[in-house]
Amino acid sequence: MLVECYDKKGAEVYEIIIKQIFQDLVLGASVDDLKAFVNPDDPVFIIAIKMKKTSTVVKFNDVANFTYDKAEDVTHIFVEDENYLPNILKRLWRRFSRDEIYQPTRYNIDLDGNQMDLETLVIDDPHSNLQRRIYDAIFRILPEGFKIIKDMSTKDVIAVVATDELIMDAWVEKAEEYIAELENGM
Repeated sequence: MLVECYDKKGAEVYEIIIKQIFQDLVLGASVDDLKAFVNPDDPVFIIAIKMKKTSTVVKFNDVANFTYDKAEDVTHIFVEDENYLPNILKRLWRRFSRDEIYQPTRYNIDLDGNQMDLETLVIDDPHSNLQRRIYDAIFRILPEGFKIIKDMSTKDVIAVVATDELIMDAWVEKAEEYIAELENGM
């Protein structure tokens, strides 16, 4: 972790703030590296965080078995991995009303009609979940009043430039340098 600041005490304070927020949100093990720039003279805060690799997306058919009963016109779903049941129900409730979902047992779900297309529905996306948690941390870290924000994130690096004035090109370039350094492992 590198926190750059012309004021040494300011850098130390921001390093403590960042570490505390990461500890509170249990993000330490999910992040490879972090670079931040704080300048008390110019109202700017730049942060770039490299995420660790996550597992691949989990699709519905990865954690459940589907069968379609043509005679009853019902799709029977047997959930094999209980850990994903809350995500499964959340996704189904977005697509169907609760009255359309019949759950006779904890692991069995019945839906009217041929719903075999649900097999490819994404149930869990660890990469997206980690990104959301890192953005949450960033918005807790940003100085109060820095409402002008430029998101410069890439696939594996979450990067933000924040200020309470117009964003200067030099700040964007600094963020681009951080992104390049983190992507190249520098």
